[in-house]
Amino acid sequence: MLRYSIRSVLNIQKRFLALPAPQTNPEVLYTGIFINNEWHKTESGKTFKSIDPTTEQTIAEVQESSKKDVDKAVAAAKTAFKLGSPWRRMDASERGNLLNKLADLMERDRIYLASLETLDNGKPYAMSYNVDIPMAIKNLRYYAGYADKNHGKVIPMDGEFFVYTRHEPVGVCAQIIPWNFPVLMMAWKLGPALATGNVIVLKPAEQTSLTALYIAQLTREAGFPDGVINVLPGFGETGAQLVHHPDVDKIAFTGSTEVGKLIQVGSAGTLKRTTLELGGKSPNIILSDADMAHAVETSHFGLFFNMGQCCCAGSRTFVEDKIYDEFVERSAERAKSRSFGNPFDLSTEQGPQIDSEQQQKILDLIETGKKQGAKLIAGGKRPEGKGFFVEPTVFADVKDDMTIAKEEIFGPVQQIIRFKKLDEVIERANNSEYGLAAAVFSKDIDKVNYIVQGLRAGTVWVNTYNVLSAQSPFGGYKMSGHGRENGEYGLQNYTEVKSVITRIPQKNS
Repeated sequence: MLRYSIRSVLNIQKRFLALPAPQTNPEVLYTGIFINNEWHKTESGKTFKSIDPTTEQTIAEVQESSKKDVDKAVAAAKTAFKLGSPWRRMDASERGNLLNKLADLMERDRIYLASLETLDNGKPYAMSYNVDIPMAIKNLRYYAGYADKNHGKVIPMDGEFFVYTRHEPVGVCAQIIPWNFPVLMMAWKLGPALATGNVIVLKPAEQTSLTALYIAQLTREAGFPDGVINVLPGFGETGAQLVHHPDVDKIAFTGSTEVGKLIQVGSAGTLKRTTLELGGKSPNIILSDADMAHAVETSHFGLFFNMGQCCCAGSRTFVEDKIYDEFVERSAERAKSRSFGNPFDLSTEQGPQIDSEQQQKILDLIETGKKQGAKLIAGGKRPEGKGFFVEPTVFADVKDDMTIAKEEIFGPVQQIIRFKKLDEVIERANNSEYGLAAAVFSKDIDKVNYIVQGLRAGTVWVNTYNVLSAQSPFGGYKMSGHGRENGEYGLQNYTEVKSVITRIPQKNS
């Protein structure tokens, strides 16, 4: 799926200018709490501001969920999950039909959804329209096809018994999604959970609630029964209440490793099933025989895509000594030519960071890199004017022990690191607490295979980067989390396996 987005990025001037015009001021239709297929105001009366990261102006006031709202949403989901409820009585194939209907409605409203995503998140409209929304739609359709294919096995057990397994839904699933890909992460969560018959209480990130709330309304229009899907905008307290709630059976979280640790600890009291897709500091290894132009451009995309706000960004670019200087020079030139500014301009490659906090974190880490001796060769500053922008930034002569080489920056900052030998680069690539993704660029398949088997990462790309799809599982090793999303593996997060063992009476001889 994302392979099309890569082509779009590489030919941004040619392809994106032909897109349908965005709604540069999309109407915000839903700002409430969605429980039991109805819109509510919070019990506390509190609201919070959704801020446009491009203009720093308030877009809307969104209802802030309270503990009472969490209790109501979980109770609604629990009721919807009861045996005999419309959702539990529904044919599995009909669940698939509902997911396809939701995908149809998102397709119908693609321009509006892409425009609202750009307004609320700051990512270029060209990316929202060509990447985020279609990938989300394809994900829902993929899992719609799996709804009536989630079956167990007949097992030849010893003795006079007939044994089969059932794959049953876990129950009430709390899903906590991040702000970097709001629509796409919502689809990654909804698809497998609904296909396998679970019920959901979803909390979007406070920075980007608007598209999740609009999609909540689309689930009602599609015909999902009451209580099956509930959406609670709010802050970390709302997520924590879901994590500790005794009637929540499972937590699915995408976000920082720091918060993931808190969720793992918080869910231990009730032994909730958890899947965690967390941070990364992914190594991107460029061998001397790689296609230079392709490696430079794809490495640029692998880091700067989505303003660098990507958990699998290739943020440690290891380049073989023989080609290091040329690669650095070309990378700096590419970063300096990267267009950034108004995300509704179809020629814009890079919009603002999500908020002032994230912007300042990135700028502080840039200053740390300079102080620790890394060579700043492009960018490094906040442009003048409104918006949470950071210039496309490139560091050379980065050492493994520098802060910028160890901490997840989550911004448009490329670090280029020199290496000489294969075994050396494998060891250095693995010398991180993270293990989400990695990449290798080379024409030598033997070297590629040697490096691939040595890397401890959930996804390894070869001569490409950021190629993701509904069919291919995604998740991390080590402190990048556990569990896999997408593909058939993603269904396992949302099912319990039940063994049914039946005695078979034997006739008397």
